[in-house]
Amino acid sequence: MISFIKKSIVLVAILLGTTLLAQTRDLDNYRLPDQRDINVFEAPKTSETTFDGVKVRIGGASTLQYQALDHENSGDTPLAGIGANFNLATANLDLDVVLADGVRMHLRTYLSSRHHPEPYVKGGYFQIDKLDFISEGFLEDLMKNVTIKVGHMENNYGDAHFRRSDNAQTMYNPFVGNLIMDAFTTEVGGEVYYRNDKGILVMLGIANGKLNQSTEKSAYGNTGGASFLAKLGYDKQFTDDFRFRLTGSLYNTGYVPNSYLYAADRTGSRYYHVLQAESATSDNFRSGRYNPAFGNKVTAIMINPFVKYKGLEFFGTYENTSGNAVGAEKRTATQYAGEVIYRFGKNENFFIGGRYNVVDGEEASGDDITIKRTQLGAGWFMTKNILMKAEYVNQTYDGFATGGLYDDAKFNGLMLEAAISF
Repeated sequence: MISFIKKSIVLVAILLGTTLLAQTRDLDNYRLPDQRDINVFEAPKTSETTFDGVKVRIGGASTLQYQALDHENSGDTPLAGIGANFNLATANLDLDVVLADGVRMHLRTYLSSRHHPEPYVKGGYFQIDKLDFISEGFLEDLMKNVTIKVGHMENNYGDAHFRRSDNAQTMYNPFVGNLIMDAFTTEVGGEVYYRNDKGILVMLGIANGKLNQSTEKSAYGNTGGASFLAKLGYDKQFTDDFRFRLTGSLYNTGYVPNSYLYAADRTGSRYYHVLQAESATSDNFRSGRYNPAFGNKVTAIMINPFVKYKGLEFFGTYENTSGNAVGAEKRTATQYAGEVIYRFGKNENFFIGGRYNVVDGEEASGDDITIKRTQLGAGWFMTKNILMKAEYVNQTYDGFATGGLYDDAKFNGLMLEAAISF
């Protein structure tokens, strides 16, 4: 009986706390995790403040897919059999804490993912939009246009990562899968932003180039290197109906123990078990993606145009990346992607669209390879926090080694996805 009373008290406290938090869930300079901030990229910057003390926002996301995909290759390397069924449900837990006027902390924990059924921390950061914690009004004129981010965090390389699915957070992605060459990494570092009311965006950042943090020296006698990030862009809402954004981004390393720019997402691909060998003893959780695996040095450039006129929008990606392992020849890979989305209905709560994605790369073996993907999708925001998506995907591989896993390979079929985010 006493145990029941204790549990009841805890439950009431949680529900009461949730109710109180729900009254003031929108934070300053914060990207909302639901439909309202579709097509928001960097967190907005305003000089307005609602600070009245420390505030904790508890949020999260949950996503579930039904997969009906088929795959095939030349047959020289037999593939594992796959069929239609539900995938593992994924979940995120987000903590956003306003610590002072203009100072916020973000922390995301993956509660479950394809690669890790157990919880683990993705990363977190401090975002500073005011320096009043030093003294009231300190560098006030400068900070009207400047934002500082510091932490072990998702690096701001390119604009595609703002539209990708981040484990269970899939609200911003109009499709089920991310890009073939999925640029995403979390490193310890800092970024400084300058934005003005004319639409100019400038970002400079530096990080330690490491996904897995360690003080151990590598085989080359050091504990790591550094990665340099830069972004220059223009983003302007010309009228209520028309918006234009164009950015160019750079990610460059002099030397790092191992570059994870295209392999840092440990949550896994949405296309489960596609093109996995029958003899495989573990899940290739990045199935359907391509990692050029350059090694120790990477220079990557991404250009992203975004145009929205009323309900019609276009988002494009051009990416050229090159690199090499120590002592190896430099290789390159190029990615193109274009997506057209049409949003309609009350509050644009329905959408249809398509994406075409191509990667041309040079393998370490010397083979010139091409991967092409077509995605056709549709979605329905049942509420601002609930999204239903459907996608048809077709992906083909060309130029890979004869008799290998990807020789004359392809996969295609239907994906359904249900997402909740709050």
